[in-house]
Amino acid sequence: MRSLTREAPATPEHDLPPDGQAADSPVAWYRGNMVGVPTDILASTAFNQHPVALHIHGTRESQTTLFRHLASCQTQEEAAEVFQYGMAQQFGRDQADTDHPIPLRYHTSYLDLLRGWGFDANSPQGAVLKGWVESRFGLMPTFHKETLGRFPSPAWVTYLEEKVHSRFHNNAINFQLDTLFEYCQWSIRRFGEPGPSRIRLWRGTNNLEEQLVHGDPASHRCVMRFNNLVSFTASAERAEEFGDWLVEVTVPASKVLFHPGLLSEPLLNSENEYIVIGGNYTVRAWHGYL
Repeated sequence: MRSLTREAPATPEHDLPPDGQAADSPVAWYRGNMVGVPTDILASTAFNQHPVALHIHGTRESQTTLFRHLASCQTQEEAAEVFQYGMAQQFGRDQADTDHPIPLRYHTSYLDLLRGWGFDANSPQGAVLKGWVESRFGLMPTFHKETLGRFPSPAWVTYLEEKVHSRFHNNAINFQLDTLFEYCQWSIRRFGEPGPSRIRLWRGTNNLEEQLVHGDPASHRCVMRFNNLVSFTASAERAEEFGDWLVEVTVPASKVLFHPGLLSEPLLNSENEYIVIGGNYTVRAWHGYL
């Protein structure tokens, strides 16, 4: 991995925060990560053009039994059943999913976080997910309920309180998400779907200008800085429902945390939603409909 890191292209100049704004920008606060690629490169358009595989250190080594069982699966559907059963055995089933609920202390599940994200990415569950990206990939969030600018601020206090709240931050939740990410990456490589290396996705937005890093949206090509965790859809028509601007991106498969069909639970199916590690992306943009 060290040799891949040395050979990765330097971050393009237009990916860097503008002069005079670095102190106010979470981009300037990138930290170390657990995936072996420098965070500023991981967050750059250069990485998206020349991606490498990403692994969260120690996760596969800690989940050898689960991945040994997954290796025998012949279909995505079979793998989803094996994965969810294995996670339920390790971290406890949702009480709503068992025939014999036991009145124990509430245990957070990765499924709870995905459900909460699907309802509202700015929910406390969304804060826990963004905090996981922060700790594993080194990418600081740029938005939670409102823009996260200068620190300290009320917006930052709200985010920090929610990302560590005991209601959703227990039961080794970060390790559950580590395992979900490794399973997603294993699944993409094993079944070649939806990748195998890059995925064309769309997103609707009303605040493109606030996320603009470089370029002119009127030319239909520019660089946008997305939040550290962001949702896209595989349907351009569905994306148009969520904003005046439609943006098209090509996402490296190595940045995908969740894609449709990954789990047997019918999560995020209505919008054909993908959950992706954020940063800077080169996009094609249109105002209004295609």
